[in-house]
Amino acid sequence: MDQLIDDFSTRLARRILLERESRGWSLADLADRSGVSKATISKIERAEVSPTAVILVKLACAFDLTGAGLMGRAAARAARLSRADDQPVWRDPDTGYLRRQIFLRPDHPIELVTVEMPAKASLTLPASSYIHIRQLVWVQSGRLTITEGTERHVLGPGDCLGFGPPIDTTFANETDAPCVYVVALARS
Repeated sequence: MDQLIDDFSTRLARRILLERESRGWSLADLADRSGVSKATISKIERAEVSPTAVILVKLACAFDLTGAGLMGRAAARAARLSRADDQPVWRDPDTGYLRRQIFLRPDHPIELVTVEMPAKASLTLPASSYIHIRQLVWVQSGRLTITEGTERHVLGPGDCLGFGPPIDTTFANETDAPCVYVVALARS
């Protein structure tokens, strides 16, 4: 599994560099557009560090992409069949959550992801990460608390939440056990 994570982190680093260079942007340009420091972007592009989920979303938004869209471009495998051994896996260095890209094709409107959120971990994503997508979360095991603005939802195994309009959203596992959930995304 660690080799899959390392391989995908390297591909993600190359993709971020490619996205920046294809737009003719300097590190300073991307830093200004994303709010991420030049030093951090440089380390990410050289695969010295993996971006956190929040930084990944900021970079994606600067490219006018979703976080999932940027990761999908890094995955760049557009087969109809997604074999488990070939699914890109990425670990967020801040929260430790593990994200597996189950299915993604540029010509298909649906994307599937599984996430394992460690105990006591949380992550807040900005509204901008939901502008071009509709999504739902389906909890497989554990408990997940999702807070959309001021609205709080506690989900247990089998519970499914369809997201409303784009708003800052926090995903939190407030328990002492990991939580596994599926995210289904539709691009709009």
